[in-house]
Amino acid sequence: MKIRIVDAFTDRPFAGNPAAVLVLESDRFPAPDRLQRVAAEVNLSETAFAHPLPPGGDADWALRWFTPTTEVDLCGHATLATAHVLRTTGAADGTVRFASRSGVLRTTAHQDGSLTLDFPTAPLTAVPAPPGLAEALGAAPRSVHDTGESVGDLLVELADETAVRTLSPDFAALVACSRRGVVVTAAATDPAGGYDFVSRGFFPRIGIDEDPVTGSAHTALAPFWSARLGRRDLTGLQASARSGLVRTSLRGERTWLTGEAVTVVEGELLAGL
Repeated sequence: MKIRIVDAFTDRPFAGNPAAVLVLESDRFPAPDRLQRVAAEVNLSETAFAHPLPPGGDADWALRWFTPTTEVDLCGHATLATAHVLRTTGAADGTVRFASRSGVLRTTAHQDGSLTLDFPTAPLTAVPAPPGLAEALGAAPRSVHDTGESVGDLLVELADETAVRTLSPDFAALVACSRRGVVVTAAATDPAGGYDFVSRGFFPRIGIDEDPVTGSAHTALAPFWSARLGRRDLTGLQASARSGLVRTSLRGERTWLTGEAVTVVEGELLAGL
């Protein structure tokens, strides 16, 4: 079985967020423990598994995502990576509908090579900072928002871009601060620099200390910054060591996330599923 590693939310290799993608030929998924073992072996932030669905339904493909330690409800970069693989291998093109644990997710391929994800917008609720959050981050929050059940993160606004870039969190302490992870953000220091806001994402609870580029987090970042900057269409830079750009477009209850992807590894899974 083919296994591919795709760098998502970037137009060049060895940047953005790598995801493993396995496109299954069968019409059902193997047992979850088998999928989890493959994801643990690959040891990337997410491994995506997809299989085709019968024609005429609400979706074209079934899609699941696993970190090295657990299955997750929503993942942006691995969805982008899967859509990229389907397009570049000729398995699908144009708009693809994925059946997932977060409902039907649509991806659209564009002529310039980019792909747009149509994801549910995360609800934002202002909340007090949990005890120990500032100490775990090593920075004082300017505001804190819960992102609802669909995402499960705390969105934490910091004073400025420098504060986001220079954080060195206590990951063990962060585990107690949210259901899934903690996303920190600030406005771009230079609005003419090609992005409107910066972020970083920390997910030690699900086995990922820092995620290079988190698509799902941008379903919360988009409404947060659109409300403050007064624009529907924005660009976010996730300022990890690998870095990546996510173009966001707030569409009410849906958020469009657009980015590029590059296949960097193609091989065979010899153990089988």
